Amino acid sequence: MLLSRFFRCTHATPAVHVVRRSNTPFTRAFHACPIRHAIDMAKVNTSERLAELRKLMKARSIDVYMVPSEDSHQSEYIAPCDARRAFISGFTGSAGYAVVTHNKAALSTDGRYFNQAAKQLDSNWELLKQGLQDVPTIQEWTADQVEGGKVVGVDPSVVTGADARKLAERIKKKGGEYKAVDENLIDLVWGGERPARPSENVIVQPFKYSGKSFEDKIEDIRKELEKKKSLGFVVSMLDEVAWLYNLRGNDIPYNPVFFSYAVVTPTTATLYVDDSKLPTEVKEHLGDAVTIRPYDAIFEDVTALSAELFKTQESSTEKKKFLTSTRASWALHKALGGEDRVDEVRSPIGDAKAIKNEVELEGMRQCHIRDGAALSEYFAWLEDQLINKGATLDEVDGADKLETIRAKQHLFKGLSFDTISSTGANAAIIHYKPEKGACSIIDPKAIYLCDSGGQYQDGTTDTTRTLHFGEPSEIEKTAYTLVLKGNIALERVKFPKGTTGFALDVTARQFLWAEGLDYRHGTGHGVGSFLNVHEGPIGIGTRVQFSEVPLSVGNVISDEPGYYEDGKFGIRIENMIMVKEVETKHKFGDKPYLGFEHVTLTPHCRKLVDMSLLNEDEKNFINSYHKEVWDKTHKFFEKDELTTAWLKRETAPY
Repeated sequence: MLLSRFFRCTHATPAVHVVRRSNTPFTRAFHACPIRHAIDMAKVNTSERLAELRKLMKARSIDVYMVPSEDSHQSEYIAPCDARRAFISGFTGSAGYAVVTHNKAALSTDGRYFNQAAKQLDSNWELLKQGLQDVPTIQEWTADQVEGGKVVGVDPSVVTGADARKLAERIKKKGGEYKAVDENLIDLVWGGERPARPSENVIVQPFKYSGKSFEDKIEDIRKELEKKKSLGFVVSMLDEVAWLYNLRGNDIPYNPVFFSYAVVTPTTATLYVDDSKLPTEVKEHLGDAVTIRPYDAIFEDVTALSAELFKTQESSTEKKKFLTSTRASWALHKALGGEDRVDEVRSPIGDAKAIKNEVELEGMRQCHIRDGAALSEYFAWLEDQLINKGATLDEVDGADKLETIRAKQHLFKGLSFDTISSTGANAAIIHYKPEKGACSIIDPKAIYLCDSGGQYQDGTTDTTRTLHFGEPSEIEKTAYTLVLKGNIALERVKFPKGTTGFALDVTARQFLWAEGLDYRHGTGHGVGSFLNVHEGPIGIGTRVQFSEVPLSVGNVISDEPGYYEDGKFGIRIENMIMVKEVETKHKFGDKPYLGFEHVTLTPHCRKLVDMSLLNEDEKNFINSYHKEVWDKTHKFFEKDELTTAWLKRETAPY
């Protein structure tokens, strides 16, 4: 029977999206707004904050003020001290953009957060749902506010140079002015309540896990500078600095990075970081090859360096420029001297980091074996508690137990993001995060979705499994199986070198599309090696940027289709897959052909699979996968009869 006959539109109110906190290393969770965490997710009253912001705007002759989500390094995940958009709006999702005028306020976010934003924004705010028909982008909305010569202000350190130029042109056409405001007005409103900037120690990522020395990486960058005839490369992305120098930190929850910049020229390498964060072993690791400068000295230094190096080539007919990433801030761009002195490029460090070497790939394989074993132990424990022991557990109890189990694993450093432990209707909230006192009891008669990951010194994991501990409905089984078919289809696809994730996205959606169904998130994101769980520049999805960079051997990426019924249930199945070269009978155009190798190793839910919707190839694929799960993880449970029995049952052949 077609799935479309089962599903109907629903306007039921989903459960709330809240945040859990942890003190485990690398897992200090987001806690930007001290007065949040009401049990019913009550809206923050932003009237007083907005009134104070508008006073500051008026004093500076600013009519419109923009508040993006990112920090000075364009980080996706940020330290609590940089959560300015969350503070001023009350919306705590990771993606969004706020704009405030003297009589209006708007917040724009994407489909992952429509439900959450509607819950959290108070009556002061207009919600702009990105991607829906006739809904303006935040840039369009902003430009519409400037007629009559109004001034739009923004902190230039939290927007990219490219975005600033585009918006400035749009605003100018409308008769307004786009202005850099060097003091961040949200920080002034926040005042003494603003959390302090983290000052955690930096650690060394040894060669046995990095697979390449930082000296060799610097030489590679210098070759790129020579090729592009550039004066130097200014590195502003935190994970790129960490990767370049084989260092890791703990300044941002779940992301092993530290506040820093780097500058590489043909003759020098400089790391901008607070000296107090560098233990002796880090300084010994860097040695004389790297000059250490204070973090806050970056803007003054690059201004002086740019002036000095440009002066040396005054008589030259060929004027070299500095390179920055397209993600570098407008403030950094201005400090270097603007367009006459800067070329913005897709970061060569980002490209290199995304292609893992053999040491990093093997680390990914090994950490996923341990992580898969931890997940299986957790799922076996959870089923036993709910079904056999009749225990009452909430979503945080589940997430905490999983973290405890993961922490026993070799080389575990912390979580890679806040665990999404969600039961029933909560599973329909794509980025749901439970907090004690504001979450649901896990219902053994409902869908349970667990999206979680770990940071290990040899790799980073991110796995989603959807389970049912009772008797799932026909609707749930059909939806789950369509998602599973998409997950398998993407993993098994073969494609010519040069293919992008944009082109492969339909592979995972095709079975849902056939029923008129879909999901409002990407299908895959790059994953770092003991670095950020979301890593560019690659991805699988419909975003334009995923059409720009082809997948390459050594990329590690997620495979995570899903389906969500608001107020009822959510389904997502996520494996990590690695790009490899594959054999094909023919090689059209003499191109190599690529495919994927999975590394995630924990079973799919047998109860949710509708076998009538699978063909023989898919059944054989699942059986082969489950045999591999058993073979590689069952030895972890030699003294654990409960998990062994669960794993044997879940991996038995169909």
